[in-house]
Amino acid sequence: MAVTEWKNETIITEFILLGFETSPQFQLLLFLVFLATYISTMAGNILLVVLVVADRHLHKPMYYFLGNLSCLEIFYSSTILLRMLASLITGEKRLSVNGCIAQFYFVASLVSTECCLLSVMSYDRYIAICKPLNYAVLMQDGFCCQLASLSWLSSFLAIAIIITLIMQITFCGPNEIDSYFCDFEPLLNLSCSDIILLKIVAFICSLTFSLVPFLLTLISYGYIVTTVLKIPSTTGKQKAFSTCSSHLIVVTLYYGTLIVVYMIPDTPSLKDTNKIFSLFYTVLTPLLNPLIYSFRNKEVKESIERLFRKCFSIVGI
Repeated sequence: MAVTEWKNETIITEFILLGFETSPQFQLLLFLVFLATYISTMAGNILLVVLVVADRHLHKPMYYFLGNLSCLEIFYSSTILLRMLASLITGEKRLSVNGCIAQFYFVASLVSTECCLLSVMSYDRYIAICKPLNYAVLMQDGFCCQLASLSWLSSFLAIAIIITLIMQITFCGPNEIDSYFCDFEPLLNLSCSDIILLKIVAFICSLTFSLVPFLLTLISYGYIVTTVLKIPSTTGKQKAFSTCSSHLIVVTLYYGTLIVVYMIPDTPSLKDTNKIFSLFYTVLTPLLNPLIYSFRNKEVKESIERLFRKCFSIVGI
């Protein structure tokens, strides 16, 4: 264990991410499963980004935000899964304090950004369904760009404040983190400094970038449901709901797993359960998002068909 002595205390300079402690044979199986998951996640999200950029039929606010979400999922999965894959194949579980803090910064920033983007996407659906005549005026390209930029910049800047405070605290052991990535609570549990200010700032950021977007999303869908129910024809209701069904599934999956994970008590008997549920929002959600939008969205499916027809025509098939 890498340590230094400071004021008669053992100062930690690196952590050990315990990850999933299993037999060597099962470690190999986990590596193959997560490798396949990572490759599939990258392929699906990169495909969506390419479609949104290249296909003029998808040059709409809804797909602009979807492209941002897919970019986010690419960074998010890479931040978590690449480190996990390296640990599984090499058995190296040590990570420097600065490396751990850096990983937490990107994970927390991307989680906050995703909450904001999902809220922005729900607002886009609210305008499309509840105020369709004003949609073109309200959701202009410049405004959409501002909403997306604000989601990214505000999240990364807010988490940077937390990171600045984390860099000032001292870690004095033990140096084991019973998780597969560096999260906020495990880091705090290893601190031997005064972290009251850090907890207050983190609480404010959590409210601002998770609870507030979640409530705004609920409000948007409250108005959407009310408007859809007022549509007299069943066909009209189905058509209106189909425009936001994919996003609603993504929101439910993401926030549902996130709430379950952070509602599970932090007790030793539930550690493994917490790890498994954490996989849902850190690994499974980025994998499923492009699949949900591909299979449940007619315009995306048509765009994929056009892309493959163009590829086949180029190679002469």
